[in-house]
Amino acid sequence: MSTVRGARERARIEVTAAIKDEARRRLAAEGAAKLSLRAVARELGMVSSALYRYFPSRDDLLTALIIDAYDGLGAAVETADATALAAGAAPRARWTAACAAVRTWALAHPHEYALVYGSPVPGYSAPLDTVGPASRVGNVLIGIVRTAYEGRGLALPPLPEALRPEAQRMTAEFAEGLPPAVTAALVASWAQLVGLVSFELFGQFNRVVEEREAFFAHAAGQLAHSVGLPAV
Repeated sequence: MSTVRGARERARIEVTAAIKDEARRRLAAEGAAKLSLRAVARELGMVSSALYRYFPSRDDLLTALIIDAYDGLGAAVETADATALAAGAAPRARWTAACAAVRTWALAHPHEYALVYGSPVPGYSAPLDTVGPASRVGNVLIGIVRTAYEGRGLALPPLPEALRPEAQRMTAEFAEGLPPAVTAALVASWAQLVGLVSFELFGQFNRVVEEREAFFAHAAGQLAHSVGLPAV
C-alpha cells in the first residue's frame, strides 16, 4: 500500500510541476492577467476538470507561482549572503552581494519578477501564504544591518519627528532591536532596490544608463550608506 501511495504522490508532484511550468510559459507569452486554467489544461492535453484537482481556481495557481517566485528570489539572495559571509565579508559587502543577487535573479527570471513586482493582477488578492516567502529578501537585508548594529555600529540616518511613530511601529513588527531611524531607511532602501531593478528590467533605463552593472553596483553602495552601514 505504501508503494502505491508513494507512486501516486510522485505522479502528483510531476503533474503539479508540469502545470506550473506551462503556466509560466503562458505568463511569458501573455502576462498574468490572461492566465487561464482552461488554456493551461489544453496545452497539457488535460481536461479542465482534471486540472482543477490540482489547482481549484486561477487564483490558486497564481498563488503557487507567486510563492515559487518569491522563494526562488529569496533562496538566491540567501545563498549570495551566505557565500559572502563565509568569505569573511563585512556587512557592507554582504549588502551589495545581496542586492546584486536580486538583480541577477530578476534578469534571469523576468516574467516571474514581473509577477511579484510588476502591475497587480486584476481581480487577484494575494493570501497570507505569500507573506513568508515575500519576506525572505527583506529578512536577509535586516539581518545584515542588525549584524552591523550589534557589532561596529551604524551611522544613524536622520528621522523626521513626524515619521517617528510610524518608524517605531514598523520596528516593532519586523525589525525588533534596530533603531526606528534605521528601520525607516531599510524600508526606503528596499523600495529603491526594487525600483532600480524594475527600471532596468522594464526598459526605463533605455537611452539613459548604458553601463548598467556598474551603475547598479554604485547605487547598491549608496543604499548601504543610506541605512548607516560603515564603508568597510
